[in-house]
Amino acid sequence: MKLFHLSDLHIGMKLYNRDLREDQIYVFRQICDAARREQPDAILIAGDIYDKALPSAEAVALFDQFTGELAAAAPHAKLMMISGNHDSAPRINVFRKILQRQNLYMIGTPPQNPEEHIEVVTLEDEFGPVHFYLLPFVKPSMVKAIVGTDANGVNLSYNETLHQLIDQEEINPKERNVLVSHQFYLPVGSDAGQVERMDNEFRTVGNIDEVKADLLERFDYAALGHIHKPMKVGSEVFRYCGTPMPYSVSEANQQKGIIMVELGAKGTVNTSVLPLTPLHPVRVITGTLEEVLTQGCEDYVSILLTDTADPNLTDMQDRIRAAFPNHLEIRRQNLRTADYSVSVTKADHMDPFDLCNAFLKDLDEEEQALLQDVINTVLEVQS
Repeated sequence: MKLFHLSDLHIGMKLYNRDLREDQIYVFRQICDAARREQPDAILIAGDIYDKALPSAEAVALFDQFTGELAAAAPHAKLMMISGNHDSAPRINVFRKILQRQNLYMIGTPPQNPEEHIEVVTLEDEFGPVHFYLLPFVKPSMVKAIVGTDANGVNLSYNETLHQLIDQEEINPKERNVLVSHQFYLPVGSDAGQVERMDNEFRTVGNIDEVKADLLERFDYAALGHIHKPMKVGSEVFRYCGTPMPYSVSEANQQKGIIMVELGAKGTVNTSVLPLTPLHPVRVITGTLEEVLTQGCEDYVSILLTDTADPNLTDMQDRIRAAFPNHLEIRRQNLRTADYSVSVTKADHMDPFDLCNAFLKDLDEEEQALLQDVINTVLEVQS
């Protein structure tokens, strides 16, 4: 059985206030082309369909266009998707039963009452059934009627909540099982601080949302969403596929793609990545103004200038705008660093001018004259 694993579409997102609609259309068409070529049996989208809980009309229209083209490209595929922390769970859940008749499974809300269970979709191939457990983003407060609270009536941790939620499911270990989930999973024994997170990812204070990945061991494959960088969670078969295109400067030069999963008999899982190419790659360009201008392009660029002299701001911005019509930001690198090695004892015997020179280091004559003038003015005021 062949699967496509996608997540974190973030339809409607803006990058430094740049509308990414055309960029998303460009990447979504590549996904549809891949689906037409590979004819997967199931297409899994592991949360954050939209960038906002209340998406714009344009974002909803783009999602409708994308799912329509995807269904046309792979008419026999089951399209399964869950809500992420950016989505409105009730809105994703609308028409849930009706859409299932069209091979579209949109699961917005997790089980919330004791008699409810995680939505399971079962497909068959020559090796028997494959059970897909579709678990939307979960907060402990959403499911406390099922998992309960601690002795003081306080909600359980994310880790305890997810483990108990999975524990209530009767997962047959002799058959193939796939989890689709949108949470922050960590290999047992690893530190959340060691996981590289992208600039635009949602993070909780103290990483309280972390979930130990040992619960994934009950599944033959875990299609995960939430982390924007492609990442394995301690195994080749527990994967974050990442976003389909870069959504922050911290994702510059990352190779994005679809994870294609091929399930054979129980215990046989092969994965490969089908690369996706952005319409406008995100790049960071560093150098002096003149060096940077030689690299003009239409990519989304973050520019870091290393000039020691202050350029004419209006002229600089005009020249950069002409060379990089899609530039995101212009930053200056502070090449001068303070010298903290001057001891307090030594500083007590230095006059203000010498002390500032020792602290700032490498001032040119013009800067030294300006510094002396400032010090003289302050001394005059004090006297």
